[in-house]
Amino acid sequence: MAGPLAGLRVVELGGIGPVPHAGMMLADLGARVVRVERPLAGPHLGPGERDVLLRGRIRLPADLKSPAGRDAVLAAVDEADVLLDGFRPGVAERLGVGPDTCLARRPELIYCRLTGWGQGGPWADRAGHDINYLALTGTLDALGAAGGPPRPPVNLVADFGGGSMLAVVGILAALHERSTSGRGQVIDAAMVDGVELLSQMLWSLRGTGWWGPERGTNLLDGGAPFYDVYACADGRFVAVGALEPPFYAALLEGLGLTGAGLPPQFDRAGWPALRAALTRAFAAADRAHWVATFEGTDACVTPVLTGAEAAAHPHLRARGTLVEVDGIVQAAPAPRFSRTPADPPAGRHTPPEPDPEPDPKPDPAAEPRSAPPS
Repeated sequence: MAGPLAGLRVVELGGIGPVPHAGMMLADLGARVVRVERPLAGPHLGPGERDVLLRGRIRLPADLKSPAGRDAVLAAVDEADVLLDGFRPGVAERLGVGPDTCLARRPELIYCRLTGWGQGGPWADRAGHDINYLALTGTLDALGAAGGPPRPPVNLVADFGGGSMLAVVGILAALHERSTSGRGQVIDAAMVDGVELLSQMLWSLRGTGWWGPERGTNLLDGGAPFYDVYACADGRFVAVGALEPPFYAALLEGLGLTGAGLPPQFDRAGWPALRAALTRAFAAADRAHWVATFEGTDACVTPVLTGAEAAAHPHLRARGTLVEVDGIVQAAPAPRFSRTPADPPAGRHTPPEPDPEPDPKPDPAAEPRSAPPS
């Protein structure tokens, strides 16, 4: 495979949510990723055959609770640079593929453990999902409309932003360090840690008094009328992000509100009156009108697109941000590289499967730590 990670060999212990997302990103950028999955008995399409999070993998059916399955995984580890483990703390050790075992066989291995709560701390052994990690970190409390309950942003923040993205950063950092030391190491990537890193600006705003405790009343959470979503005459929506004064001036000009005697932009006492004026203005015409009005301006007004509309948008089409593979629209590999571009995304590589091993009773403790994508 092409890409800046061509030649990198990864073993991914099959799971859901952030671990396959991290494996996908590594595979997108050229790594050879072997995904370990428990075999299923009888004819079948295979787990997640149409799950685009699993694209670009080589599937290794192996039951880690059997000696043969464990040996097959360890044989793959013997040739790997990276192992992705999404089990709860201690499960990989019980299955015979923990970091001590793997690093003894492959000292240069980067063993990345990705969990919600981390490998240590009083909550390390608890089950959890994206919404739980957001809640404990103080991030969920900041999300939602004024006067309403906190609202989770799908499972994008903890699972993928604070989980898989953090794991990939850790893997790349460990690989860089290995280039000088020649030694592998274990990475403890916890989604609660990643969420707090993503929330660093929020912590900064709190610390400097620019962010109050009431959700939906602040500069970036929909509290400011010039940073919010508005309904148009046709029931569709536009997003407004006119934070800087020149952008705000362009917004007022496009809406025909220049010189309308509105309160100053950053006068919080005047925000209700300003919001009412913006609401009336946007509701007077349909979304297409406002898209045309603000085309080519710096007012930071964009249409709120559906998934289908996004796939057809000229900018995303020109960049190839979304592609269609086997009838499924999906994100293209990113970021872009000038000398070592990645291959276009492909489906899963599925070599012939061996005879399935017996299907043992599931071990709840071996379940991954995060929710599947919604």
